[in-house]
Order: sequence, then C-alpha cells, then structure tokens
Amino acid sequence: MSDQATANGFEKSRGVTLWLTGLSGAGKTTIATQLIETLKSHSPYVELLDGDIIRTNLTKGLGFSKEDRDENVRRIGFVSHILTRNGVFVVVSAISPYAAIRQEVRERIGEDFLEIFVNAPLSVCEGRDVKGLYKRARAGEIKGFTGIDDPYEAPPNPDVECRTDLETLEESVGKIIEELRQRKYLA
Repeated sequence: MSDQATANGFEKSRGVTLWLTGLSGAGKTTIATQLIETLKSHSPYVELLDGDIIRTNLTKGLGFSKEDRDENVRRIGFVSHILTRNGVFVVVSAISPYAAIRQEVRERIGEDFLEIFVNAPLSVCEGRDVKGLYKRARAGEIKGFTGIDDPYEAPPNPDVECRTDLETLEESVGKIIEELRQRKYLA
C-alpha cells in the first residue's frame, strides 16, 4: 500500500504547514488570507491559524515573555502538526520572533513544513501600523514589543521570502504557490 492510500481505500492528501513569520505589519495576515482563498481552489482541506485569533482562543493565558512567546509558538506548532499529518494545508500567520522555537516546530512537523519570511523593513511596518502598536511601543506604553525593544530573529534561509515592500500581494502569493508546486503539494 502506498503512503498516499489509507487502509480503507480512501486517498489521503499530503498536508503541509506554511509558516508565515515576520514583524507586525509586514503583511503576514494579508498574504495568509489571499493564500487561503487560492488554496481552497485546490483542496477542501485548508485551515488558517492566525496569531491574533490563536492568542484569543488557544493561548489566552500566555503573556509576552520569551518563555510565553515560545509556548505560544509551540502550541500553534502542535496543532499545525496534527492538521498537517491529516492532509490539511495549514497556513500559520504568527510573528514567532525566535529562530530556535521555529526550528523546533520545523523538526516536529518535518519535511511538510515551509518557513515563509514575510519581510518588510521596520519603517514600512511602522507606516502600516493600523493597530497603533508601534506608536504605543515607541511611547513606552508597550514593553517587549518585537522589533522595538524585543528582538526579531529573521530566518537566514527561509523556504520562501516575500518582500512585501517590493512586490505585490499577487507576486508574494504566487511565489508560495510556485514553491508548493515544485514540492509536489499542488499539481
């Protein structure tokens, strides 16, 4: 029996986690939303795990210390792993600022994990600050804000890099779709 077939004869699709990481305001949610719509035309098994929604529902009690941020990412990674191994296209949109915990999640999920660096300069992210978070962080109202007084560890070798300050939304999503095609997740 091939790894694509289950014991009862049903075809099992190959799942994948698309982990979008980057600063607040870089464009993760914008790309994720468009990516979800594009993927739904290829598979009915598509889920979005958005960092803000996860914090409201799954990790509500966690703060923003390094340990709590790592635990937040670890929990998102756990859910992603379960969905991925069950044939779901999982799109994660979360700052996930620390490289070590992203690597831990990559190791848990294995070859079906793609790290997508949604890259825009801090000045561009601050200019897109619809929630006013950077302004509040600069004013000292928010402590430990990623990119201001807490580090963001950019991926040195992401599977895909989307430069949202230099390319259109369609170009960014297209790069991800092309990577999925090259890796045989999409026809």
